[in-house]
Amino acid sequence: MSDNRIKNIESTLLSDNYYILKKLRFDYLMRNGKWVNQMREVYDRGDGAGILLYNKEKQTVILTKQFRMPTYQNDNENGFLVEIAAGMLDKDNPEACIIRETEEEVGYRLKEVKKVYEAYSSPGVMTEKMHFFVGEYTDDMKVSDGGGLDTEHEDIEVLELPFEKAVTMLNNGDIQDTRTIVLLQYAMIHKLLGD
Repeated sequence: MSDNRIKNIESTLLSDNYYILKKLRFDYLMRNGKWVNQMREVYDRGDGAGILLYNKEKQTVILTKQFRMPTYQNDNENGFLVEIAAGMLDKDNPEACIIRETEEEVGYRLKEVKKVYEAYSSPGVMTEKMHFFVGEYTDDMKVSDGGGLDTEHEDIEVLELPFEKAVTMLNNGDIQDTRTIVLLQYAMIHKLLGD
């Protein structure tokens, strides 16, 4: 079977209000050898980066809490989610992005970070690839209260939590953000905060 199973791509712009939404029609070669015409809507919001901040000495992690309208529209009663610090890549690389976003959102200026994964967020509809990081923080790295940028109308609550409390929140369903779940599980599997 040919490696090229896609042809005749037609793209229609549906929206470019904040991000880009396109309708794509294309011919797709099925495994059985038959060509079929398919249609998908594809949302392009760029790539992102997220980080789990942890402190071995204090046995804590830093998470954020903020309002997310799409979750409010889909069964999240108050619309707030507990999440890792994260942001969209501008013209910088993922590492520079997450260092910048960490300072803006939670007020810590990191010296170094470790990339642990990259993965597609919702590949059925979005082009976004997330770059996942972990980073150790100490109290002397704190340079502000964080909370996000006023110019972006961000209203981010910074949560410094005992790691065990974050794990309990994960296990009882109080953490519902996939990015956060992935990195908390990474921390557990790799024993970032010790045994």
